[in-house]
Amino acid sequence: MSVLLGLAVLAFWLYCLFDVITTPDEEVRYLPKILWVLVVVLLAMIGGLFWLLLGRPLGPRAPRLVLPPEVPGPRPQAPRGPDDDPDFLRDLDRRLRDED
Repeated sequence: MSVLLGLAVLAFWLYCLFDVITTPDEEVRYLPKILWVLVVVLLAMIGGLFWLLLGRPLGPRAPRLVLPPEVPGPRPQAPRGPDDDPDFLRDLDRRLRDED
């Protein structure tokens, strides 16, 4: 039972630490981000609770991954393997015949 409780506390602490680290600086409330990291690291359970109640941004977050717009036009060719290259196959066939 105590092992499960310890794993739950560890998971909560890691979640809070990851959440502090990945939150953009401008969205953190009340303290600078580096201080929130220190609070969560040094105070573990209490620091995680403080982060969730006081420091975490309110409301939904904007998506963090911004993909560039697709540029119209021809797409670059995907790399081909040697077995898809007719010149390579011709050269290989010629070399195999020369060995016989």
